[in-house]
Amino acid sequence: MEGFKTNIYSWYSLFKRDLPWRRTDDPYKIWLSEIILQQTRVNQGQEYYLRFIENYPTLSDLAMASEDEILKLWQGLGYYSRARHLHYTARYITEHYNGVFPSDYDSILKLKGVGTYTAAAIASIAYHLPYAVVDGNVFRVLARYFGIVDPVDTNQGKKSIMEIASTLITGSDPGLHNQAIMEFGALQCVPVNPDCNKCPLHPECYAYINNQVDGLPVKKKRTKVRKRYFNYFVIFTDHSVFLKKRTENDIWKNLYEFPMIETGKKINIKKFLSDQQVQYVLENFEQVEIRNISSWQSHILSHQKIGYRFIVVHASLEKKITSHLIKVDKKDIFNFAVPKLLENFINNNTCF
Repeated sequence: MEGFKTNIYSWYSLFKRDLPWRRTDDPYKIWLSEIILQQTRVNQGQEYYLRFIENYPTLSDLAMASEDEILKLWQGLGYYSRARHLHYTARYITEHYNGVFPSDYDSILKLKGVGTYTAAAIASIAYHLPYAVVDGNVFRVLARYFGIVDPVDTNQGKKSIMEIASTLITGSDPGLHNQAIMEFGALQCVPVNPDCNKCPLHPECYAYINNQVDGLPVKKKRTKVRKRYFNYFVIFTDHSVFLKKRTENDIWKNLYEFPMIETGKKINIKKFLSDQQVQYVLENFEQVEIRNISSWQSHILSHQKIGYRFIVVHASLEKKITSHLIKVDKKDIFNFAVPKLLENFINNNTCF
């Protein structure tokens, strides 16, 4: 195992990326980077990290912001529960730890939105505690090198990897060790077509020696993708447009959107417009004129495939609208946090 570590550390010293969260041991900044980088590419995540640090340079600054401000800054990253948990935890630390980030693994793990991976990353990098980080990159490196054939998405597979990872981190600089293996998996031991001939580990790598690089790590479960269909009503008067806030326990919670009706499948527009739910939306307005109906488009999430279209409606004026609709001056719509597919529509529509 010492040869494995020596080669990984040497490779890391030569090829590691210069990333802003690697220039600090501030637990706030490390925590922020880890939350942003969950389910996010590093290049995209770095832009958001720098933006958050500019707007909220300390944990206290983040805690004092409103949730709407946080969600707006997060817009486009997806998985918005991460942003809500980030905000909640900043306030929790302010209230329960006097604004000082907890310094022991168990306390870090108890924070909302922090799992074993994130807790280990913060504990090892900020506080130099020997907790092994095991993410997808680490799973791949260790499964290939040590020949772990148990599926990594089963309890036995996770246990096998964690035992090896915990043994490897002993006697090391924990922060450097964890970052080196994660970086090696991200840049060298990549999922598809890794350049094994340039890999310093390949002489002892089980997968390389046994021609199983493409077969490891093994995964057992396949995620079922849910298909959904969203019909958005973009309702204008001369100077206003109407939004609603998603308050249900669903994707994009607490983000804003145009009034929307979800259907179980793609429905012919003529049939759809005669539906009672549509009339319920439009009865809030007078002299309604449908100006445009977009074609169906697709938006892919990790476990969902969203089919969506926009029905652009002009009304002469609104009646006393129902409480769930929010009247917004058209020029102010850019101040609201919206899902990515609505952001694209708004940015590319000359009406705003």
